[in-house]
Amino acid sequence: MDRTLTGKTAFVSGSGQNIGRGVAVRLAQLGANVVVNGSSNTQACEGTATAVRAHGVEAMVAMGDMSNAQDVERITKAALAQFGAIDILVNNAARRPHKPFLEMSDDDWNGVVDVALTGSFRTARAFLPGMVEQGWGRIINFAGMKAIKGYYEGAPISAAKHGVWGLTKALSTEFASKGITANAISPGQIAKDGGDTQDPKRVGSIPAGFMGTSEDIAAAVGYLASPEARFVTGQMIAVNGGETT
Repeated sequence: MDRTLTGKTAFVSGSGQNIGRGVAVRLAQLGANVVVNGSSNTQACEGTATAVRAHGVEAMVAMGDMSNAQDVERITKAALAQFGAIDILVNNAARRPHKPFLEMSDDDWNGVVDVALTGSFRTARAFLPGMVEQGWGRIINFAGMKAIKGYYEGAPISAAKHGVWGLTKALSTEFASKGITANAISPGQIAKDGGDTQDPKRVGSIPAGFMGTSEDIAAAVGYLASPEARFVTGQMIAVNGGETT
């Protein structure tokens, strides 16, 4: 695999397992150092960091809740102190609780929006100055097929992810002239680490005939983070086996 990201550093939120872990490892394979983040499972994040280091790059574990302003400030400052700049920002952390809309409290709503949308705003605000200074950067946010369609009993998920899509488009226009791209990935049905990609309850709606894996999403992130994607910005890439077109 080409080491096209050698010398770059990536921050991947929610990277202890599943999609986030796959993204962190793929970026390491491409030569990037990685800041691994999780909110509570330190052991899982340390496991991701070990997998990252196996590719001959540096890894830093930065635990903290992306919905908490103080945590995000602490994490981002520590990452910048360690690496000087973050070149690639991947906002993957999310919460996906299910509850009927009329039973939803303010805390239910804010808990989702603060992680996915406000957390993405805070990390971008922290790392963009360094990207602007060096004239190069990649911001990759996550939407989600069900969130974009409308999440049943998941109004805050859909609202937050639509907000992330709006934030992505705004950043793409404002910072394109600075050598910085901002894009979103909308995953379809993705099996968990080691999960069955042929789950009969789920594959019937997927034209490809199988569920995706973390590696499928990581491959798309690897492309968007690469120098080859310099002319791709403000886009949402759906990785879903043809389930939506």
